[in-house]
Amino acid sequence: MPEDHDVLAIAERLWNGDGPSGPNPMAPGGGMAEVADGVAFVPSFANVSAVRTDDGLVLVDVGSPFLSGQVHRTLRTWSDLPLHTAVYSHGHIDHVFGVHRWEAEADEHGWPAPSVVAHEAVAARFDRYVRTAGYNAVVNRRQFGIDDLQWPTEYRYPDRTFRDHLDLEVGGVRAELHHARGETDDHAWAWFAEQQVLCAGDLFIWASPNAGNPQKVQRFPLEWAEALKRMLALYDTPGGGPEVLLPGHGYPIVGADRIRRALSETAELLESLVAQTLELMNAGARLDEAIHSVTPPAHLMARPYLQPVYDEPEFVVRGVWRLYGGWWDGNPATLKPAPEADLARELADLAGGPGALADRALALIEAAGSADPDAALRLAGHLAELAWLAAPDDPGVAEARRSVCTRRADAATSTMARGIFAWAARES
Repeated sequence: MPEDHDVLAIAERLWNGDGPSGPNPMAPGGGMAEVADGVAFVPSFANVSAVRTDDGLVLVDVGSPFLSGQVHRTLRTWSDLPLHTAVYSHGHIDHVFGVHRWEAEADEHGWPAPSVVAHEAVAARFDRYVRTAGYNAVVNRRQFGIDDLQWPTEYRYPDRTFRDHLDLEVGGVRAELHHARGETDDHAWAWFAEQQVLCAGDLFIWASPNAGNPQKVQRFPLEWAEALKRMLALYDTPGGGPEVLLPGHGYPIVGADRIRRALSETAELLESLVAQTLELMNAGARLDEAIHSVTPPAHLMARPYLQPVYDEPEFVVRGVWRLYGGWWDGNPATLKPAPEADLARELADLAGGPGALADRALALIEAAGSADPDAALRLAGHLAELAWLAAPDDPGVAEARRSVCTRRADAATSTMARGIFAWAARES
């Protein structure tokens, strides 16, 4: 079918670096590809993988609240088998909504209801989502620029859970499910040995790993790297390792050599960021020094599948600091700080008023084409925010903040940074 060619052709172009600059893994792809005998892949927000068995379909992830209907319709062009088992790679909402469509279909046809399998920590995640629905609505509106996003409070909990490992067999098809802490504490990756298909979930997303999201809970970069190495160890087993890697976001990777490189280099990037940050922490550095000193290896950041289009290595440094060192950044002034607005007014008075801060911020963004545009934009961001905190009702100050934040959003490479800067511009 035409969609098969499209999905795999896009995957090939992306691997070769011939696609759009900095492909964004969060952009829904559409289409479908049969990537191995009896295995279909639907790129979406997030991706869904389907495996035919004698007893029905096995799905790894089931889609997002917005696109699960489209995923269901697409898969129905490939197979009319009932859904037997859905496996959640983890509990993020873009991966776990859509079971209800298959359950309604099963009820209509008199088929057995599908079963859901997941790591045991998924239920606790859903419980937490219910308690923090308001917060999650706020931060995801910022992150994705969806001002009317409503965070769900009803979830399809798993029927069967596991802790470390589960051998799953459905209709003659076997899958190994392995727990790993990485982007989440409840992650699972699935290995279909006979088909030589690896479903990596969000442990691989065709981007710099989402290990430092500034608005979300703790990530686990070193354990993430260890999970990728366990996937690589599949190549040392008698049956051989994966020939197809199906990621949680982005497009398939086909071929053992490519998969080895993608997994090993993603692990290398994470290990480098952790090692550099811990070296500075062990030497007594402040967080500020770590943020501005840790440098991801240049050869890795040149890879098309490690671009900072969703998260950024700089944010991973902050996550490592929080994981190993707590929330304090090492600056004694921030341990028990003054209210931000009080500090802003004090500095504005010293500078000659909020307008002086705002004017300097605008001058800095005009100079952002200089030898170090990133440094100019960072300074402009500080000054514009101080001016706005000191005089939030001043139209000129608000306009300066809007201009600075818009410029920063335009310059940002990642969804995380772009979303927050764009939100601040709208707020102004």
